[in-house]
Amino acid sequence: MTWADFWALIVTLNGEATEESCQHLAEELSRRPVSDIVGFAERHAEALYRLDQEKFGTLPVVDLTARFGSPFPQSSDGFLYARCAAVAAGQAVWESVFFDVDKFAPYTSSEHDGEWLLYVPDKAYELATGEEWGRLTRYCFESYSNRDGWPALRD
Repeated sequence: MTWADFWALIVTLNGEATEESCQHLAEELSRRPVSDIVGFAERHAEALYRLDQEKFGTLPVVDLTARFGSPFPQSSDGFLYARCAAVAAGQAVWESVFFDVDKFAPYTSSEHDGEWLLYVPDKAYELATGEEWGRLTRYCFESYSNRDGWPALRD
């Protein structure tokens, strides 16, 4: 799947990874060949992996504060969901954050939880084949897996 095809599918989310919009995307994707589902999963994992960088992951959650008003750090899951939300917002947003880290900050908000996007490839595969998918992708999208994005974590 090309990046253009991936982003054309992401547009169906209307900028947000809600349960409903992600179900709609999974249904749309399930009507395509399994190779497209695999291709979508690969592009999605890569898009998340590229956002897995210290400059994004160390931003505080914008709508929460810790004790005494100090910044509230993102958890590893929260950071993953924020990256999903940024991808769900579309290609223009995804590309813009690399040039201006402040454009990523709104996606750390508890209101921009993109977790549902994680389940789209698995749901599409199950709808298409009737089977569960024990998938692996070339890129790991878990938080802190991009060693180039987290130089301090390198061995």
